Amino acid sequence: MQQDPRYRQQIARQSRTLPAVEMGGVPDAALWLGPDAPLPGRNRDLNHDWAQDIGAGATVGAGNYPAKYSFDTSTASCGDAAQPDFVVYTTGEFGPTQAAIVAYDNLYSGCGGTVPSVYWAYTTGARILTSPVFSLDGTQVAYVQSNASGHGIVILLKWAPSATETVGSPATLPRISRAAYPSCVAPCQTGAALIGTVIDNDTNSSIFYDYKNDAAYVGDDAGWLHKFTPFFNGVLTEIRTGGWPVQVNPASPTALTSPVYDGGSGNVFVEDKGGYLYWVDAAGTVTQSGLLDHSTAEHGGPGLVQGPIVDSSAGLVYVFATSDGSGTGCPADINNADCTVVYLTNTSFSSGDVPPRAIVGTSTMAAATPAPLYIGAFDSSYENSTNATGNLYVCGNTGGDPILYQVAISAGNFGTVTAGPVISTSFNAVPCSPVTDIFNPNASGGATEWIFASVSGGGSSAGCASAGCVFNFKDTPWQPSTAYAVGQEVLDDHFQIQVVSVAGTSGATAPNWSTTIDGLTPDGLTLIWVDQGVQSAFSPGAWAPNFAFGVDTLIIDSNGNIERCIASFGPSGSSAPIWFTTPGLITPDFDVFWENVGVPANTALPASGGTSGIIIDNIVGSGTEAGASNIYFSTLDGGCGTSGTDGCAVQASQAALQ
Repeated sequence: MQQDPRYRQQIARQSRTLPAVEMGGVPDAALWLGPDAPLPGRNRDLNHDWAQDIGAGATVGAGNYPAKYSFDTSTASCGDAAQPDFVVYTTGEFGPTQAAIVAYDNLYSGCGGTVPSVYWAYTTGARILTSPVFSLDGTQVAYVQSNASGHGIVILLKWAPSATETVGSPATLPRISRAAYPSCVAPCQTGAALIGTVIDNDTNSSIFYDYKNDAAYVGDDAGWLHKFTPFFNGVLTEIRTGGWPVQVNPASPTALTSPVYDGGSGNVFVEDKGGYLYWVDAAGTVTQSGLLDHSTAEHGGPGLVQGPIVDSSAGLVYVFATSDGSGTGCPADINNADCTVVYLTNTSFSSGDVPPRAIVGTSTMAAATPAPLYIGAFDSSYENSTNATGNLYVCGNTGGDPILYQVAISAGNFGTVTAGPVISTSFNAVPCSPVTDIFNPNASGGATEWIFASVSGGGSSAGCASAGCVFNFKDTPWQPSTAYAVGQEVLDDHFQIQVVSVAGTSGATAPNWSTTIDGLTPDGLTLIWVDQGVQSAFSPGAWAPNFAFGVDTLIIDSNGNIERCIASFGPSGSSAPIWFTTPGLITPDFDVFWENVGVPANTALPASGGTSGIIIDNIVGSGTEAGASNIYFSTLDGGCGTSGTDGCAVQASQAALQ
């Protein structure tokens, strides 16, 4: 069972039975390398379905997420439904004339009336700096808010639809007593302060809700881990006996990340910004790892920022560390650079343990302060496996240009780490968002999987003009004994896209993939793949008449396919040729010959300052509701209003339609 309310929503959207994988601070979860065309780039834009101004300076925040309801992935409901789908954004602002939290319904382009519409909006005189979470029936929302005195307060909110509330004209909700809250008529709210020895703030730790046991866990900035039960289903109560709350490192307290309750072991896993991982048992007894992230102590960097991923089925814990303090052994080892790493340990690790690591870039280049490393995402192969086998995708290289990495995992052990696309070329340590992965079995053209991630600046895609940018990349894994149609694409273990040129059924084991652009790979009896090349954030250019294209030049043809120049004896024709639409076929173009290598496997969309964490909604088919199956995020640095300082709540298409 997936207990995490945010990762629960992401994993529930997979179509098969999945193992228990839990994440702290996670939501419910241009094309390829090769010679660049000597022409102006053409960007394939991510379809931007809507963007809503949520006020001056507003943002959900880096490493945080909006929240989407309902949990049903097979339907898409408009605003006229008895219970419409809706998405909740926090703004990080105080008010009183700007909402602290706002919900939108009527989300989809196929809905009538205003798309989207404000469903409700509230201000409470405090800022919300972490992610919200839903009750199971969606009638309540919980979060931690920070008031003007720097006090962290856990809030339970019963919302009610409104036809008059807006971001700029929100309702003001006074707090009522915890005893009165269960029977109050919505809208209403109650709260409980986070008290260790004094009332502490919480700027970094989102609530983890255990749906099975109606218990919630959250950390604060003084290193205290708090437990509440009852939570949604009774009188809100903090447990203050039996070792709770517990200060996990009283000798050197620092702010905690988002905790994860592991239903397998019954323990809570949490990190702190000082660089340690902890597990806390039911009696409040703490076990502390060795120092895993050295960025705070050595470089004034961020430390551990988001929380671990816990695979309950396999008994594994993944930790994402900005800097391992090793001083050697990293790619592009410059000035004895430390490494950006992912650690993999078990749920019963011993005190002082420093577990095995997978290196995902460098964390220091010259004297640069590294960017924070946020969590990665597993692909569907891992999520559907019975022995923790598949791939983890993470946006690393925190000491330089962000790079997307594929980390192979086999039977709960790290395998090969493959560097993929460089998604920012700012020549600086640019923050990259958390990674989100979504497998959609109902995608047009066949089941498709995508990775989503953003950068705060220097976006590699031409359409992002070297500014903040959000990307998606296909990472659909190859499957054995599966019927594939012409044009379908998978990502192989070299981080290269393979495209079906001749339809057929795949073999029982993965083929020996070609690693040469336009190279062919036979698979099974009749299936043939053509290699599109290594994934890249850079976009090929456009075809031009009477131009002397060089061999290996890449262009986008008029059908939206990538063409590779395989031979050139002179200029192209005076008018565009009639392009073959089947991957692997060759189109003559006067003295130039082009080979079709398939549809680009990436898209990009400008996002001012980068994005918050990215969540998804449905995986419905195209006939369910026009405009359904989307992603949601907020921009980090304005970019929505005319002044350029207003925050932006965004819905965009999973499928990267133009």
